Amino acid sequence: MTDPSGFDVLAVAPHPDDLEILCGGTLALLVKKGYRVGMIDLTTGEPTPRGTVERRAAEAEAARQALGVPFRLNLNLPNRELMDTPANRYALATVFRRYRPEIVIAAAGRTPAASPDHYQGQLLIEAARFYSQLTKWDDRFEGLPPHRVPQLVYAPFPFDAEQRHWPGTFIVDISDTFETKVQAVRCYSSQFDEERFARLHHFLAGHNAAIGGRCGFRYGELFHLPVPVGSADLVTTVRGGKGSPAPVQLPGKDHLPHG
Repeated sequence: MTDPSGFDVLAVAPHPDDLEILCGGTLALLVKKGYRVGMIDLTTGEPTPRGTVERRAAEAEAARQALGVPFRLNLNLPNRELMDTPANRYALATVFRRYRPEIVIAAAGRTPAASPDHYQGQLLIEAARFYSQLTKWDDRFEGLPPHRVPQLVYAPFPFDAEQRHWPGTFIVDISDTFETKVQAVRCYSSQFDEERFARLHHFLAGHNAAIGGRCGFRYGELFHLPVPVGSADLVTTVRGGKGSPAPVQLPGKDHLPHG
């Protein structure tokens, strides 16, 4: 990408491999549809028991190429110590001001059985989105002018510890890009040897199939909104934007005929 500004979508997560696992199929699909897409990793993901900074960077680059995403940036914030601090807000808000996305996809969820970076990353993204639009503070953002990010979308961690009631929820059909997502995840061989990758592949296939099946898709990825889903056309919204009848909704057991 020769002019990495004015993105349609910037997806942000704490660690390399987070975005691939959470929404890699959607990112690949967006690229196929011609949208300007970028990926932001807040940390290098290191140290870990199985990687190095250099190897993780090479894996992230290979995964970017697998997804077809033209732009990826690492902010090099501290892994394991990622916090929603003013300095980190300035750093990410500067990225938003520089690249001026219309939509930010944020990895979201509180994961006490996994890295605390995940929830801190969500808080940091939310705060940086707000900071990005503030006036009379340009000196904190390398002199870049304010930018208001119109839309924030959450890509939830499947092992979030909380049952949340989001104002808006939707599922993206990734049936055509699920294998691309798997290929991108497989790039992280430092984190997923053959045994670990086999378990993760099994989980992703079941998880994305279960999510997609709710809308009649072979595979799907789940997203949430901090506001209700708006619509200018009830029929298009109900049909999932496909312009064809929605999947048949089977009656509940109480309405089945008794034999």
